[in-house]
Amino acid sequence: MPNTTNSCDFCGKQIKEVKKIFSSETSHICDECITMCSTVLDKEMMQSAKKEFQKGLSVPMKIKEHLDDYVIGQNEAKKVLAVALYNHYKRIDKPIIKNVEIEKSNIMLVGPTGSGKTLLAKSLARIMDVPFAVADATALTEAGYVGEDVESILSRLLAAADFDLEKAKRGIVYIDEIDKIANKSESATSGRDVSGEGVQQGLLKILEGAEVYVPVKGSRKNSTAETVLFDTTHVLFICGGAFVGLRKDKTKEKSSVMGFVNGKEKEEEKKEIEPKELINFGLIPEFMGRIPVIAELDKLTHEDMIRILKEPKNAITKQYEILFELDGVDLKFTDEALEDIAQIAIEKDVGARGLRGIIEKYMLPLQYTIPSEENLASCVITKEYIQGEEEVNLEYKKASDKEPSKEVQYSDIKK
Repeated sequence: MPNTTNSCDFCGKQIKEVKKIFSSETSHICDECITMCSTVLDKEMMQSAKKEFQKGLSVPMKIKEHLDDYVIGQNEAKKVLAVALYNHYKRIDKPIIKNVEIEKSNIMLVGPTGSGKTLLAKSLARIMDVPFAVADATALTEAGYVGEDVESILSRLLAAADFDLEKAKRGIVYIDEIDKIANKSESATSGRDVSGEGVQQGLLKILEGAEVYVPVKGSRKNSTAETVLFDTTHVLFICGGAFVGLRKDKTKEKSSVMGFVNGKEKEEEKKEIEPKELINFGLIPEFMGRIPVIAELDKLTHEDMIRILKEPKNAITKQYEILFELDGVDLKFTDEALEDIAQIAIEKDVGARGLRGIIEKYMLPLQYTIPSEENLASCVITKEYIQGEEEVNLEYKKASDKEPSKEVQYSDIKK
């Protein structure tokens, strides 16, 4: 029998107590109960989607732990990047939820040279197992000028994906030296700024997400070049730059008066970088509007340098240990030697990137002569060897009393 009272069979409310009651031949339900059931279903579906989504993507804390394996220090920058990466790939998985479209959040890395900007970007791509491409902003020019079009960046990403277009569309692009295309001139200049503001304008469409015709091979488009339509909506762009002098004026004026840095100045140094500061540096507002996430990297300390030499999975010292192991030689670095190498890098102000060049200086003569040595068991790099005071410490297998050949000279290595 139909319900003649026109009340909800679930909550019992009368028709006058609700907006509407939906009826069938045998049952009735009010709009409030429908809304409640819909909310419960949405929550369950969201939780189910989250579990399914996380099967292929770690949570931000796990992403940071992965970054810790490859990059030393920069904890705050790692947290920013971990959250940004997690949200970006959630957006790819569910671009529109409840009629709300999630916008893309590209990333800006600001930090001194050799602080780990490129390595962080590479490590993010390694986590996601997606194509990764590096581009140098200084090589980019406006369309029609000698140099590379902004579309050439996408050509590199396409090549990194083995020309699999769908795979490339989910990749990561790192644009280095972005500060070099900042328009620092406030007055009109003679000629066109073909590698400055014009390039920033050209990057806007691919940063935001647009369909662009990209040459499959080569960096320049012409009438005969094969092109594909590349949608950049799901490509994560990471821009990096040293931005030398970004806050120079704020500290110089204060420190020049008293000759030391006071507490207020230190507090000002620690303030987060605002988009306005980068705009004042020379990046156009439209460009910064498409890069909402800013991560600042600190200058590496002496302790950071020592950790970089020893701790990462692909640490430089570990790489040389493997190279020597292939020749049957056990290579060791003493802690004092590593401290000296780190100090040299600090004094030269070359950052972590310069560590390989410094170590190569001392390892080159060893790599030249040691493969010819017989019965050599181990090679120990000491502080005295780094400082040029002693020759390298070589240890031979007990079966042989052979001493180092007279032709093996290491003492000519200078600091």
